[in-house]
Amino acid sequence: SVYSGSSDDSVNQDENEVYSVHAVEIPEQLTFAGEPMPLDLFDVREALDRELLSNTYFHSQTIRLIKLANRYFPQIEPVLKANLVPDDFKYLAVAESGLSQAVSPAKAVGFWQLLKGTATDYGLVVNSEVDERYHVGKSSEVACRYLIDSYKKYGNWTMTAASYNVGRRGVDRQIDRQKKENYYDLLLNEETARYLYRVVAFKMIFEDPAAYGFDLSEKDLYPEIPVYTVEVDSAVADFADFAAEHETNYKVLKYLNPWLRDNKLTNSNGRKYEIILPEKGYRRPDAWDMN
Repeated sequence: SVYSGSSDDSVNQDENEVYSVHAVEIPEQLTFAGEPMPLDLFDVREALDRELLSNTYFHSQTIRLIKLANRYFPQIEPVLKANLVPDDFKYLAVAESGLSQAVSPAKAVGFWQLLKGTATDYGLVVNSEVDERYHVGKSSEVACRYLIDSYKKYGNWTMTAASYNVGRRGVDRQIDRQKKENYYDLLLNEETARYLYRVVAFKMIFEDPAAYGFDLSEKDLYPEIPVYTVEVDSAVADFADFAAEHETNYKVLKYLNPWLRDNKLTNSNGRKYEIILPEKGYRRPDAWDMN
């Protein structure tokens, strides 16, 4: 027999312990983007509790998001800071896409789930060969500009976040209908009603994972990949050849540049693009010099 059970009656105490699931603690005070949440209101408190429970006990998904954040937040945070958008908005990207190059049923794309019309209105290139909605830096820049425009309209970051989810017209429709302008007083569709609480739940868990039972060390997190950029202002006939010329492969090239949507780049108008390439030794993190 592979397994041999013990006949000793003195079993390990751990075997008699009952697995337990605990409620999450809701703080008395909490802010989003510097704005206080009215946690003295029962509906606000319970809405936050729902999202904290959902994401605390969705172990596999949440722990992976914490790992991914270590790689991608350093790309998002400087863009938010440069545009004077509160740092808390990086958690919108987590709520929107799970820090993945997702495509929604409505054809919203990328970390920030940008629709084609919004992307092109704000200056991104979207065609069969290049779709900059998949570019983390450039899509973050557009998200910031959209958020700033919303902030100018609503005057607070909480409603700005809600409008990112449902759109400004969707928010305005409910303001007109309900005669309230405060997110916490509005009856909204379920996704938008849960949206801000989900964002804040991610913020709470990511800022103190251990408090919610996530036991991670630095080595468990996905590291930033050491890269450099090459400027291209002409056609690229074959990205597999281009990758080989730069001592990498097509797979890694596309991982770092998901905005390149074909195996070639016609670039008939001579636009300048910065293509991200990995430093030598990029696939073996133990060899990276992180200093």
